[in-house]
Amino acid sequence: MRPPDDLWEISGRVSCSAICDAMMRRHGHHAHIVDLVSPAPERLLLGRALTMQFLPLRADLLEPARHDFGAMLDEAVADVDPSGAVLVVSSWGHPDAPVAGGKKLSRLANLGLAGLVADARLRDFSEVVDLGLGAWCRGETVRQGGDTVMPYAANVPVCVGGVTVVPGDWVYADRAGAVVIPSDDLRPVLEEAARIEERDAAEVERLRAADLAR
Repeated sequence: MRPPDDLWEISGRVSCSAICDAMMRRHGHHAHIVDLVSPAPERLLLGRALTMQFLPLRADLLEPARHDFGAMLDEAVADVDPSGAVLVVSSWGHPDAPVAGGKKLSRLANLGLAGLVADARLRDFSEVVDLGLGAWCRGETVRQGGDTVMPYAANVPVCVGGVTVVPGDWVYADRAGAVVIPSDDLRPVLEEAARIEERDAAEVERLRAADLAR
């Protein structure tokens, strides 16, 4: 689930904006997610997506043994190597509801996931930092959310910030936001992003030289 070493190296020297531009040149759909916050924004996140879909609570449909974060996580990792993966969580229109805290997220660290991107809030930011996870969400909260949303399905398409994410997509996140890259497009997108960064840097130097020569 981890990217090849050469692509990881490229990801460390390109920006979310350059990756977004590269995606726009390759595909016509919306691929970037903004207005995310992180307890450790310096932690770059890049990994294949595992997905978890939350729905607004329906007590009559709730099966506690199945509609549980741990059970959904087990389902999400059942047929894949979870090391380096990114759990992508959709709150289905409830961005202020919490979907996990330190205790639940400790399982991500135990399984070797790199972190998560959630269209919802998280609890226990300090514990997320201590776990070494990269986490991007709508903010921190202290209240439980079990009376608002419930984990309903894993390994299904989800929507986060207006972007469709399917299992196996690549998810990149840094302090500026996140971009979702189709599974077969990681190399061409990152290589194009690197070229964009080089061209932009060259143009900045050209403009600097021209301005200083005035």
